[in-house]
Amino acid sequence: MRKTHESAEDYLEKILILRERNGNVRSIDIVNEMNYSKPSISIAMKKLRAEGLVEMDPNGYITLTSKGEEIAQRIYKRHRLLKKVLMAIGVEEETAAEEACRIEHDINDDTYDKINAFYNKHFEDGE
Repeated sequence: MRKTHESAEDYLEKILILRERNGNVRSIDIVNEMNYSKPSISIAMKKLRAEGLVEMDPNGYITLTSKGEEIAQRIYKRHRLLKKVLMAIGVEEETAAEEACRIEHDINDDTYDKINAFYNKHFEDGE
């Protein structure tokens, strides 16, 4: 799979989270959630559409394509596990969430798999 830019991964993950929370997603939801400007979100959504990662219907509702869904799920899964691991070693929840967000984009698949296996073995509720 081609490497997706970190910012694109963040947007896709945010769309996934908003969809799970609200049932549907519009650009304004992303603006409010990420505290970015409307023009910035509009440009980002245009790029994501061009890359075939999201679609937007005539009413402005954003959906993930199968390719976008796959990336969003992978990043969100990594985020959840990394946050749990960091909290398990004593990192405060807010800091763990921030750090997990940075790590989730750069961690090697093999390293992630090993962390997941370790967490499953010792804590039994990994990803």
